[in-house]
Amino acid sequence: MQGNDHSEVGEKQEGKESSIVEKIQQLGQTNVPQMGQDSKIHCLTIVGQIEGHIQLPPQNKTTKYEHVIPQIVAIEQNPNIEGLLVILNTVGGDVEAGLAIAEMLATISKPTVSIVLGGGHSIGVPIAVSCDHSFIVETATMTIHPVRLTGLVIGVPQTFEYLDKMQDRVINFVTKHSNITEEKFKELMFSKGNLTRDIGTNVVGKDAVEYGLIDEVGGVGQAIQKLNSILEKSDDKQVLQ
Repeated sequence: MQGNDHSEVGEKQEGKESSIVEKIQQLGQTNVPQMGQDSKIHCLTIVGQIEGHIQLPPQNKTTKYEHVIPQIVAIEQNPNIEGLLVILNTVGGDVEAGLAIAEMLATISKPTVSIVLGGGHSIGVPIAVSCDHSFIVETATMTIHPVRLTGLVIGVPQTFEYLDKMQDRVINFVTKHSNITEEKFKELMFSKGNLTRDIGTNVVGKDAVEYGLIDEVGGVGQAIQKLNSILEKSDDKQVLQ
């Protein structure tokens, strides 16, 4: 019996050690903060490159739309989740996949707050503005540029017309979900000289707020505080009804 007890203790110890090793390998630390059981806020991260219908090389950090879309549906259906915090640090990526994620966030019934950390470039701009309230940290940047195609491009009028229509979809979405005017957004998009080898503009934290693209300069604390205040207001409305 004693031999069995010793072996069980040994197995438990090995299990603990292996889980600690896994945590160190994956996250670089042993104690990982857990979301509280009573937390009403879910955190969704959009990082790296937004992957579309073509799979990117394995060395690329990607956000896959087939992972994000079911998550948003699950958040909408889960009664325990009352608010969503979207954290962006993305270089952009596939236009249609990015717009699909942005449209889902814009049409979700629960309060949403986004925060741009590091960068919210290219198609990351519509995702950042799709939420009810948006934040950007002072050091973060957002690159606004025209829609581009990669790979083989057939130089016919239809291709340019398709690109133009796709670009209009992005412009319309951004201007509808933020306070920036269409004229200002187009001016930033087609500006020459701001980007060394391309047309467009790199907008830094405070400037994004000044242009009306993002609502407020702030970090994680302010974003969670804002989301909690929105949740409190919605709770008060329900009580009054």
